[in-house]
Amino acid sequence: MADWILIVLGIGAVLIGLGLLAVAAFLFLKLGGAGKLIASAQKTTDQLPEQVEGITSQITDVLKTGNETLQQVNQQIKELSPLFYLVGDAGRATHNLSSSVLKTANQLQETTEEANMTIANKNLQGIYGLATIGYFLVKQNRK
Repeated sequence: MADWILIVLGIGAVLIGLGLLAVAAFLFLKLGGAGKLIASAQKTTDQLPEQVEGITSQITDVLKTGNETLQQVNQQIKELSPLFYLVGDAGRATHNLSSSVLKTANQLQETTEEANMTIANKNLQGIYGLATIGYFLVKQNRK
C-alpha cells in the first residue's frame, strides 16, 4: 500500500510540475509581449529629446522674430514721434488762434451792440443811414 501512495504522490508531483511548466510558458509568452511593448516605448522615448529640441528651437526662432519685429516697431515709432509732436504743436497753435479770433469776434459783437444801442437811444439812425448812402455815392463816382 505504501507503493500506491508513492506512485500517487509521484503522479501528483508530475502533474504539479506540468501545471507549473504551463504557467511558466504562459507567462513567458505574455511577458515577451510586454518586452516588445517596453522596447517600443523605449524607441518612442529615445525620440523625445530630439523632438523637444526641435520644438524648443522653433519656439526660440519665433521669440527672436517677435523681438525683432517689436524692435522695428519701436524704431518706427521713435522716427514718427517728432511728427506727432509737430501735429500736437500745430493743434495747440490752431486752438490758440481760434480762441483769439473768437475773443475778437465776441468783443466786436459787444461793441456793435453798444453802438446800436447808442444810435437807437439818440435817434441817430437817419443820420447814419444818410451818411452811408453818401459814402456809397462818393465811392461810385470815383470809379
